[in-house]
Amino acid sequence: MKAGIVGLPNVGKSTLFNCLSNAKAQSANFPFCTIEPNVGVVNVPDPRLSKLEELVNPERVVPATVDIVDIAGLVKGASKGEGLGNQFLANIRETDAILHVLRCFDNDNIVHVDNSVNPVRDKETIDIELQLKDLETVEKKLEKVKKASRTGNKDAQKEETVLVKIKEALEQGISIRAIEFSEEDYAEFVKPLQFITDKPVMYVCNVDEGAAVSGNEYVEQVREAVKDENAEVLVLAVGTEADINELDDYEERQMFLQDIGLDEPGSAKLIRAAYKLLKQQTYFTAGVKEVRAWTINIGSTAPQAAGVIHTDFEKGFIRAEVIGYEDFVKFGSEAKVKEAGKMGVEGKNYIVKDGDVMHFLFNV
Repeated sequence: MKAGIVGLPNVGKSTLFNCLSNAKAQSANFPFCTIEPNVGVVNVPDPRLSKLEELVNPERVVPATVDIVDIAGLVKGASKGEGLGNQFLANIRETDAILHVLRCFDNDNIVHVDNSVNPVRDKETIDIELQLKDLETVEKKLEKVKKASRTGNKDAQKEETVLVKIKEALEQGISIRAIEFSEEDYAEFVKPLQFITDKPVMYVCNVDEGAAVSGNEYVEQVREAVKDENAEVLVLAVGTEADINELDDYEERQMFLQDIGLDEPGSAKLIRAAYKLLKQQTYFTAGVKEVRAWTINIGSTAPQAAGVIHTDFEKGFIRAEVIGYEDFVKFGSEAKVKEAGKMGVEGKNYIVKDGDVMHFLFNV
């Protein structure tokens, strides 16, 4: 699963990407610096993993990861191929969620493509381009469906109704994620078309250091503009995060964070939020060889969770031994959890909970 960082040129996308991945994507004060999408595999910060390491004392610890993609800056007219439009839109289509970076700081030394700072206008610029691309997709599909619909095909008629609803919403500047569909219609007619504006989105307000804790007027404007979108807004001082990233010493980083009033880097909050945006959760395996965080989709069954380790585990699944994370910490070891009668033995229909510590029995 991938989350793509998008935004206009020069809003701080590549700097943010560098903070998240410790990769060094080129970051410069001019548009189109990032041409090939850079992909960073980022560890998901999880204090539960450290706690399990402390209790189990394994040979190694493996965290969960999330893929973050840094995509070229988009400009007005991208849906018609302006700038790097077509490439940008193809790259964003391949991601599963969008981290939309908005410039919410004043700085005369960093040029803005529209020569003034206005995050709501910037958001609308990108929304319009993405909506236009989705409109193109829906119109092409409608052409085919209408032909079948005219022959009296009931499924085609049903699909036509859904597609017309999408087309009308897009023409009014409404993104697909804001439209309500029945579960059946969504699964059958909407999801397969992989609309860009159907992807979950989080708005990342890039502020200066003074606004890192409580935001500023620009951030309030963004919150007001997206209040009906069911989208998260995260405030991040990307330049400051980059400075913190340069410090090698953990103590120095903590002091820097305390000085600006933060308890942890904003990038850690962003990675966890991106993980959640992708509808991912974590379960753990904990033994003397390794303690590991495994990534699964929210709502996964025990066999599906086992399949993430190896497909044979899913095929030959017999049962899962499950300990809730809180119980593991409370009793301090697997043996003591068993003694207390707190280990669950679960079958194929068990829905895995975030933080479960699991052991699978299988037979192939």
